[in-house]
Amino acid sequence: MSSEAKFNFVKLWAWLSAMFIFPLIWVGGLVTTHDAGMAVPDWPGTYGYNLFLYPISTWLYGPFDLLIEHGHRLLGSWVGLLVIFLCISAWATEARRWYRWASVGLLAAVIAQGLLGGFRVVLDERTIAMVHGCGGPLVFAYASFLAFASSSDWKHAWPSIAPKGLWRLSWVLLGASVTQLVLGAQLRHALPSTTPVGFMSMVHLHLTFAGVVTAAILGVWFLVRRNPYRTEPRLKVPANALAGLLVVQLALGIGTWMANYALPWSETAPSLARYVISAKGYWESMLVTAHQATGSLLIAFSTWLICRVGRRQISLVQNPNSFTIPQDASIVGTARETQTTVGQPVSAI
Repeated sequence: MSSEAKFNFVKLWAWLSAMFIFPLIWVGGLVTTHDAGMAVPDWPGTYGYNLFLYPISTWLYGPFDLLIEHGHRLLGSWVGLLVIFLCISAWATEARRWYRWASVGLLAAVIAQGLLGGFRVVLDERTIAMVHGCGGPLVFAYASFLAFASSSDWKHAWPSIAPKGLWRLSWVLLGASVTQLVLGAQLRHALPSTTPVGFMSMVHLHLTFAGVVTAAILGVWFLVRRNPYRTEPRLKVPANALAGLLVVQLALGIGTWMANYALPWSETAPSLARYVISAKGYWESMLVTAHQATGSLLIAFSTWLICRVGRRQISLVQNPNSFTIPQDASIVGTARETQTTVGQPVSAI
């Protein structure tokens, strides 16, 4: 088997791991929305059965709470198996030492998430549920990073842009998105002891950081269209994806507010005043869960942007045959070919 084929095998497990973590987050969000965290009161088994031997007809055609809680556990086990395959493949074929250890780190993070989920059930502790809910999107971002680091873009990216504001703004966006995640988790897992003033403070902070995330994404979208970034069209892909995701997330955020709290101007419109909030109704729960899951995608896409910018920033990529990057695109192309054949290849980093 060639080294390229081996690398593609690592890439397969990396992308599958990241792809299956997203539905895991979605189902976990449904568990929170329906307050189904204790639908299965024991762990690691399910009502005394082995997790994988629990009768399928019992949970597949049983109560919805049981379906999503047991399904969440099965999905988590499947993700763990995929990450184990990734670790085995990385240690068998991956030349980058840091990537091999990073795959082990991902496995440790998945195991930690599973333990947090188990402790939440055993201890019946909502605070652990909040930490577990915050950890899922972070593990998703970690897995996404490994998937991006196995991509052809990572391998062939050329360090051609000087350190500018986009790199810092990308990290600001990631930090704001993670902060927004924590604030949203506090709202979703609000404890009975939370005072009305405390709850409204969390709501206002959540709305404030929504503005910060919006401003950061708009700034990213603007910067990739100006020098020196507009010569790198691949930077526009995550920037455009983030902008599109922002529109969806803002719409879902408004819908979540209306599903959970109230409709705007209901006191002035009789048709709106007749709207009744249906707690844990099907469409309401899907709307709220979609808002939470899309927030996880924003964090993963911010990681995608950081990967693409970082791989093209001269100061971040080793370049033993350093030279001043010429402005002429044709000269840059020639230099790229020279760097590919002489010295350390960029893909080895």
